[in-house]
Amino acid sequence: MADSPVRYHVLHETSYDYGSPVSLSQQQLHLSPRILDWQQIVEQRIEIDPPPNWRRDGLDAFGNPVSWIAFHAPHENLCIRSSMRVAVTPHRPEALEQSVEWETLRDRLAYDATEPDPDDIAATRFLFESAHVRIKHELAEYAADCFPPDRPVLVGAEALMAKIFREFKFDPEATTVSTPVMEVLEKKRGVCQDFAHLMIACLRALGLPARYVSGYLLTRPPPGKPRLIGADASHAWVSVYAPGFPGNWVDFDPTNNLLPDTEHITIAIGRDFGDISPLRGIILGGGGAEPEVAVTVIPLDEEALPDNLAEIVKEAE
Repeated sequence: MADSPVRYHVLHETSYDYGSPVSLSQQQLHLSPRILDWQQIVEQRIEIDPPPNWRRDGLDAFGNPVSWIAFHAPHENLCIRSSMRVAVTPHRPEALEQSVEWETLRDRLAYDATEPDPDDIAATRFLFESAHVRIKHELAEYAADCFPPDRPVLVGAEALMAKIFREFKFDPEATTVSTPVMEVLEKKRGVCQDFAHLMIACLRALGLPARYVSGYLLTRPPPGKPRLIGADASHAWVSVYAPGFPGNWVDFDPTNNLLPDTEHITIAIGRDFGDISPLRGIILGGGGAEPEVAVTVIPLDEEALPDNLAEIVKEAE
């Protein structure tokens, strides 16, 4: 059936070898998938070694599942293992040209609106600058040719996505997590996080709300074709406000120039990476070593899994 969900098993493992004891640590984890109209969570758990002295699970300010943990005893290593089974139903939107014209949307989100729609009010939190997203006239100028007068907002967003994909080079060595978006615009290289931040900044500079989405991406390329960038790793893409469409938001992946569907698994939504980084916290002590991260995305509906992936699934059960 065309609308049958695609089922996945995802393992996300993060290991720290601090090199010297950490006496105190507090961490915030965005590792649990978000429940959406098109994404159902079959099973999810987070295993932590050593066990934290304190843990609380809840929702953050954007409605994402989040865990807060704290360690009060010295430890030199930390391993956090997130395991989940999710089902993603096809949801790629049709008829982008039926979205509202971008100037109309911009104007109705203006501060002086007399009777704002509740959904519009909620969307405005994704309209302004945030820690990793600047609003500069250079960004509006870069996106201007994608948004001529009277163009539907989603058609413009699709054109901007294609422009970034065409003009920017994927280069893991070019940027860090703190590289400013204006530097990304100048150098025209980076990774999925950079491309998402750039597209969001361009949209917000035009007065259009846009969100940062984190998750995972699976690709199954044809024989002889390369995998899409970002497979079997944490991935990032963009969500654009589109009132009247299901959920009022439509996703775009500028790293791969496509509209996310059943091969994108959503974890969290925020203003930028800083709101929803997988692990974020503070430690007292340690040697400052970088974590080792391993992500495996396994499609469960394939007739035969490779032997090593079948073993991973069995181990996690």
